[in-house]
Amino acid sequence: MLWALALLGVAGCSTATAPMDFTPVRTDLVPRGAVVAGAIVERVVDGDTIHVRINGDDVTVRLIGIDTPETVKPDSPVECFGPESSDFAKEALTGQSVTLELDASQGDEDRYGRLLAYVWREAPDGSLALFNLDAVAGGYARERQYGSTPYAWKSEIARAGQAAQAAGTGLWGACE
Repeated sequence: MLWALALLGVAGCSTATAPMDFTPVRTDLVPRGAVVAGAIVERVVDGDTIHVRINGDDVTVRLIGIDTPETVKPDSPVECFGPESSDFAKEALTGQSVTLELDASQGDEDRYGRLLAYVWREAPDGSLALFNLDAVAGGYARERQYGSTPYAWKSEIARAGQAAQAAGTGLWGACE
């Protein structure tokens, strides 16, 4: 597996656009699992799937614990707040050096062969910020657990999602 090498070496949607806030929700967190540092985000597919370059290889990454409205799913309409979610990820991640955190409880890959990971970006103060958490807190993604095993950051991401929903933040205020 490629990651092992790296370890070694619009219906119902408001048209209003919320300003993108890249201020991290928390900067006191640190990765809990194995990490791959220095991955460069080459392309954002949508709000929860990205392509990174690791040791010269293109790796597709599915972000753990989040689900964003669809924008590129074949034979499916663009969902409410999908473009905003994708734009948020593009603005925050494209061209950035990020740290990927793996979660042994979730396995290495999803059924489509995408590496499963949390994405950490460098915060303005030099600490790391968990992008998955920031996307949910900003209302750009919903918290989502796939399968029966809770993921490592579930409690933090779920709390952020509940707060965003209660406040009507992002997709929670824009979509029916």
